[in-house]
Amino acid sequence: MRSAVVVFPGINRERDMAIALAASSGRPPRMLWHTETDLTGLDLVVLPGGFSYGDYLRCGAMAAQSPVMRSVSAFARRGGYVLGVCNGFQILTEAGILPGALLRNAGLRFLSRDCYLRVERADTVFANNYQRGQVFRSPMAHGDGNYYADEATLDWLEGENLVAFRYASATGALTPEANLNGSARGIAGLYSRNLRVLGLMPHPENRVDPLLGGADGKPLFDALTAAFAPARP
Repeated sequence: MRSAVVVFPGINRERDMAIALAASSGRPPRMLWHTETDLTGLDLVVLPGGFSYGDYLRCGAMAAQSPVMRSVSAFARRGGYVLGVCNGFQILTEAGILPGALLRNAGLRFLSRDCYLRVERADTVFANNYQRGQVFRSPMAHGDGNYYADEATLDWLEGENLVAFRYASATGALTPEANLNGSARGIAGLYSRNLRVLGLMPHPENRVDPLLGGADGKPLFDALTAAFAPARP
């Protein structure tokens, strides 16, 4: 798999993401500075978590204007695969690649803890190592992870089956208590209409090794590696 991790000023999760990608694929990703625009030959572009541009204005708003994002948007339109995690999800919404917005957490507090995610759709390149309805554990670390969209957009997302993951209890129940940041309809992750772009708020890259607390996130990276292995031996 030929992947790249975009490095914006202020982010702090790019190395975690690079480690997760390399551990699954055996090939370190290209670290792509935000002023670079050449995505030639890539299978996957990843927008990692952190605090791009210090989260001034709205989270992800300044990064969405970086030169690389014009190339990422074009890459996505051509059917390229894009993964945005935490701040990366915020950037995807600010760039208009995914609908909606990420607002302040409902409790107005930064959340840094584990959560549980229920897989809502598993027939994708990102999630086909999970099963629909499966629950896995993932860390969250954000102050602006409260997914918002108007009711018409939410209904459209549900109708098109584009909700990737929801916040749930350990048993898979969709309860207000499990929806820690107050996201609309418990949405933790979304697919684009062609299923090639995934925005996800929690951090699966920090659950890829039992020595670091668990490997619940590893199936996502293994699935990506397997998807591109036939094309890139």
